[in-house]
Amino acid sequence: MFKKLFGLDKKKEEVQMPEADGKDVLVSPADGEVVALSEVPDPTFAEKMMGDGVAVKPSSGKIVSPVTGEIMQLFPTKHAVGIKTVNGVEILLHIGIETVNMQGEGFKAHVGEGDKVSAGDTLIEFDLDLVNEKAESTITPVIITNGDAVASMDKVEGEKVIAGETTILTIHSK
Repeated sequence: MFKKLFGLDKKKEEVQMPEADGKDVLVSPADGEVVALSEVPDPTFAEKMMGDGVAVKPSSGKIVSPVTGEIMQLFPTKHAVGIKTVNGVEILLHIGIETVNMQGEGFKAHVGEGDKVSAGDTLIEFDLDLVNEKAESTITPVIITNGDAVASMDKVEGEKVIAGETTILTIHSK
């Protein structure tokens, strides 16, 4: 009875995973401007040591899922999240540069490992001003970490973007 009274009898709505079609379209994880990885002030990302992709200079402190998939990893400091698409493409969203040193301060996760997400779902909220103050940069790389699974990638760079709406990458899987 208490479950029904407080709505606890309702199951969480499950995200329907689309069929794999060999193509993943990624929307921007944040409002702001999409830039080339070469503009990221960290050689690990700028020199594509972790993989190829793009980066977003966020204008607000909200990060959404760029794609429908599954949360594979949420870093304990909540500054980074890994998502696997239905086509097997692995995406790393890394909020800011040197944000790991903040030890989670100013970050709030809305997802956990194993959660299914749709493009546009809120993943993490963060205090943009605090990151500007305590980290090297707010720039947020969007990295494809398993490039060997990718046949080709079409990037959008140098444009203003809207979180959950503007396409920033189209990935064709092998």
